[in-house]
Formats: sequence, structure tokens, C-alpha cells
Amino acid sequence: MTRRDFITLLGGVAVAWPLAARAQQAERMRRIGVATGTAADDPDGQARLRGFLQGLKQSGWTEGRNVRIDARWGAGDADLRRYAAELIALAPDVILASGNSTVGPLLQVTRTVPIVFALVADPVGSGFVDSLARPGGNATGFMNFEYSLGGKWLELLKEITPGVTRAAVLRDPVLPSGTGQFAAIQAVAPSLGVEATPINMRDASEIERAITAFARSPNGGLILTGSALAVVHRDLIITLAAHHKLPAVYYRRLYVTDGGLISYGPDIVDQFRLAAGYVDRILKGEKPADLPVQAPTKYELVINLKTAKALGLALPATVLARADAVIE
Repeated sequence: MTRRDFITLLGGVAVAWPLAARAQQAERMRRIGVATGTAADDPDGQARLRGFLQGLKQSGWTEGRNVRIDARWGAGDADLRRYAAELIALAPDVILASGNSTVGPLLQVTRTVPIVFALVADPVGSGFVDSLARPGGNATGFMNFEYSLGGKWLELLKEITPGVTRAAVLRDPVLPSGTGQFAAIQAVAPSLGVEATPINMRDASEIERAITAFARSPNGGLILTGSALAVVHRDLIITLAAHHKLPAVYYRRLYVTDGGLISYGPDIVDQFRLAAGYVDRILKGEKPADLPVQAPTKYELVINLKTAKALGLALPATVLARADAVIE
């Protein structure tokens, strides 16, 4: 290399470096709010957030470089509207909301800030969107299941324990989805010869009292419907089911990996990866009103054989053959 070539090369680097630096400095930092009903140190809530961040990264968004995440963790707090107001005050470009209990308070606070939700049951019936195909407002996202899935949970409970004649259905009574899920279960109960009884999940003491009272009579089983409170109180519910020898059907895998008997439902973390795709599209200019609400396309059956053995249950071969995952 000649001296002139070397000087020319240096000159090119000197010009290119400031241009690259200015381009990096000019990259706009976008702000995403995250609202969830779990505690900040809850492993499940952290798994959801990791899935969301992974989805963002696949679309070119990295926390601390071109996007900032502001999270509020409700942990079963009844006053979620306060957290919603705090997030809106931060002027986010878009908000990720987890579950019906967080979307409702957010929509009470804002009808302009874009909201992408996950784990929502019946967004139309809850008043979050005008329709699944054309949401129409400032919110859209991903349903965790349709209410009709509740009937499948009761059918599964009856299949694994044919002697069950009573089912305690744990639900959040404050949410429309709590009522809707119970109604779906109650609708199929007579055809299966089962009496469905609602148990409200307002707090831990109410749950413990109700399950203990229910377990005093024979031939009972439990069904846990989906809500933020179901996640907050999951350890208590799993422990009570084991203590009272009650077969229990859960709405997602998390409970079975934590010691519950059996679950049937969608891949929850995957919903948050998908939600990141909608957040990306909104940050790039699309409107929530034009993005259709999506439902899960695959459900998974998960069984804990160790728990079945502790309950003295011999699970039917037909159920084991359908399982997507078996924990031994």
C-alpha cells in the first residue's frame, strides 16, 4: 500500500465513523409499557416477559438500544387501574397487557394509546374490541381460549375419574371471563352427570375455606379456570388439591409442571412471542383497529404421572396416548 492510498483509507474511515455514530444516535428510542397481574419475581411472569422480549428481538427491537420497557406488576392487586394510570403517564408508544384483569383498567384510562393483549378470554364480550376480525378501537391481540374449552375440561375430569359427580370450579368472580368459563362448564355438566359448583378466588383464605368444605363430601374434583388470580394462588390450589386427594384439571401446563395432575390449554409463552409481532407492526405504523384478534391454533394435553400415583389414579390409556407431554 502506498502512502497516498493509506491516507485515502484513513480519510474514508474518518468520514464513515461520524456518519455511523450520528445514525446510531439518531435511532429513536421507543417506549413499551407492560401490564401484568403477576408479581415481579413470579417465574411465570418472567417467562412471559422473556418470550415477549425474544419476539421483539426477532423483529429488530432490543431493550436499551432502541426500545425501553416499563413494567407494572399487579400481583393480584385489586387496584390495577392505578398501575394502568402510571403506565399511561409515561407516554408509551404501545402497551402489552396480560389478561382480562389488566386490559379492562387500561381501557378505562385510555382509548388512544395502542394496546396489544395476550391471555384474554372473550375480548368481544368483555367490551375490549368490536369484533375479532375488526377490533375497531385501540386494542387487539391474542385470545387464550374460547369459553367452550371449559366443557372440554369437565369432559377430561370425567374421563380420568369416571366416579366424579361433583366439580368445584375455581374462578375470578369479578371478571366476565370468570362467569363465562363457569357457564360453559355448567352447560355440559348435566349430560355428564356432574354437579358444577363455583368457588370464588378473591383471596387465599376464601380459596382454602371453600375447597376444604367442598372436599368433605365424596366423589369430587376440581377445575381451575384461567385468570391472574389463578396464577397468583397456584401453589395454594395445587397443595390443597393434593392434601384433599382431589383430581384437578388445569387450564395450562404451568400447573402440571408445578405438581398439578393434568392440564389442557394453549402454549401461553408463545402468545407473548406472537404479541411482540403485533407490537412491532404498531411501532412501524399499523393501527390496532386493523389487526385481527387471533385465537390459539393448537392446544396441549400435559399429565403428571407422579401426581396421579399419589392420588391413586390409574389414568386411561386413551388419555395417555393423547398427551403431548408426560411428567414422571
